[in-house]
Order: sequence, then structure tokens, then C-alpha cells
Amino acid sequence: MSRQGGFTLLELVVTATVLMILASVTVPLARNGLKRQQELELRRSLREIRLAIDDYKKQAEQQKIKAPPAEANFYPESLELLVEGVPATGSLSKKIRFLRRIPVDPMTGKAEWGLRNTSDDANSSSWGGGHVYDIYSLSQGTGMNGTPYREW
Repeated sequence: MSRQGGFTLLELVVTATVLMILASVTVPLARNGLKRQQELELRRSLREIRLAIDDYKKQAEQQKIKAPPAEANFYPESLELLVEGVPATGSLSKKIRFLRRIPVDPMTGKAEWGLRNTSDDANSSSWGGGHVYDIYSLSQGTGMNGTPYREW
């Protein structure tokens, strides 16, 4: 009598069960990894824009660039101004740019941010206009640390 090689039904069921268990563990880890990566990108984008706003204010105070209106407290009028550039003091042709582009909010997928000026409340979700003092994400989501993205 010849014996044929192969797997028994029990071996196939056990193998399939082990693979399903491994897959069920891997999917949440991958999902958390993706969210963590988006949160890191959000932090980088917020930092990049906030540093550009601070640099604009510093150069305006030092009169290295054309100063914004007095009521703006040396802050830029818009994020677009940071991209377009501002004329340097004493130069008609030289512009100083503070951002290459407005970063995309990884949580919303758009290059749109919530804006605040110095007279807005720190938790305000409406912009009073005039100048940009701070930015925040427009995402309604909450971070892995439990803090809403709007408060980052």
C-alpha cells in the first residue's frame, strides 16, 4: 500500500487559525502606526508654520522687512503672505519668504488651518481677522494622547 503525502484537514484548520490570529494582531498595529505617523506630521507642520510666524514677527520688529500695520503687532496678515514673501527693508526687488508652501494638515488632507489673532481667545474657533498670531488643526479628531487635534 502506497502512502500519499499531503496535509490533513486538522493541519489546514490549525494553520488557518494561526494565520487569522496573526492577522488580527497585525491590523490594529498597522492602523496605530499610521495614526502615529499622521500625528508626527501634524506636529511638524504646526511647528513649521509657528516658527515661520515667529520669524516674521522677529524680522518685522528688527525692521528687516516692511513692517505690517501697527494694529497687527508685527504679525503677518495671512499665511499666504509667509509664502509670497515680504519686501526686505531698503530693497525694491528682494523679498524674504518664510515658507515654501503652506503645509497640508495630515488629519484633514487640506492646506487649510484654523487661525487666531492676538485678541482672540486661546480656545477660540473663529478668527477675528487682521493678523495671524497662532494656528490650529481644523480636524474634529482626538489624538492618541486624548487631546483634540484643535488644541495642539
